[in-house]
Amino acid sequence: MSIDPTVSDAKRPMSRPDADGPTTEEILDLFGDEYTRRVFEAVAEQPRCGRAVAEVADVSRPTAYRRLNRLADAGLVTTEMAFSERGNHRERFEANVDRIAISLDGGDVSAEVDLAD
Repeated sequence: MSIDPTVSDAKRPMSRPDADGPTTEEILDLFGDEYTRRVFEAVAEQPRCGRAVAEVADVSRPTAYRRLNRLADAGLVTTEMAFSERGNHRERFEANVDRIAISLDGGDVSAEVDLAD
């Protein structure tokens, strides 16, 4: 089954009340987890469906989907539906980040996220 490169324009909306991105605490919590880092790296490399993310990140599918959902809730990953020629569909995940920077200044830790346009 091949996936049509045409995907729906509807991206999963962020469930965040603010559009400024995740807080420093959220960033550190998310990326403090090895599985989340591997899952994020998989979708940062290229958009992928959940099964492909699990394979590339070498995690179980439930683990991949849990991490993808947390990343999507934080606004760091977007999702789109990709449709096959047979009419089947899959959710495709894509990184929504241009840059993440962690700073240590005088004992204060801060994170800055530049979301993709």
